[in-house]
Amino acid sequence: MKIDRTAVRSLPVFHRMSDADLDNLLGCAAVRRVPQGEAVFEQGQAATSFYLLLSGRLKVTQVTDDGQQIIVRMVHPGDLFGFARALQRVDYPARATAVAESQVLSWPNELWPQFIEQNAQLAANAIQTIGKQLEEAHTRIREMSTEEVERRIAHVVLRLSERAGRKEEGGIQINFPISRQDIAQMTGTTLHTVSRILSAWETRGLVEGGRQKLLIRDLKKLALLAEGERD
Repeated sequence: MKIDRTAVRSLPVFHRMSDADLDNLLGCAAVRRVPQGEAVFEQGQAATSFYLLLSGRLKVTQVTDDGQQIIVRMVHPGDLFGFARALQRVDYPARATAVAESQVLSWPNELWPQFIEQNAQLAANAIQTIGKQLEEAHTRIREMSTEEVERRIAHVVLRLSERAGRKEEGGIQINFPISRQDIAQMTGTTLHTVSRILSAWETRGLVEGGRQKLLIRDLKKLALLAEGERD
């Protein structure tokens, strides 16, 4: 499948790259369609490639030693993922699954040193992207360590609205299938707790739920909850 340069030019990781450099990079990439529910790679699988999400959405999940499944991060269009080499690992530490039909680019790991040596802008963009991912991970760890569960859920919903929100009549719709179980796995709590809190929010008019749907009706009040304030 041919990759359209114009489709990737606007992505932050390719920002300010020359057409020649971008064409060279894309010429080495493999493109793959990933149906909803299919994995790009499995936890523990040998890490041979790194990836970039062109379209759709992915969730990266990890099964802990005690068998608990957690969502480590959501992958949005333009995000790099699968950088096991950056973690000094030979395998993928988590599973990346499409929550909506997706399209990904992949490159063999051995090409990465060549890419960054030949294109300093790509290296700078990639470092900035990975840095943002680490910052978000640290923020989530701090929230789970110090905040009550309702605030954690509010923070997660706000982040989803920023990265995957679509404005429509009545509020902001999260633009991919999202379940209450997903939110529980993002916040380190139980499905029962998430259901109880979201039901209370629906009663107050903050959100509107559905089967794998979430509409945010009052973003300002949700932001107040995230900060620990009550209306």
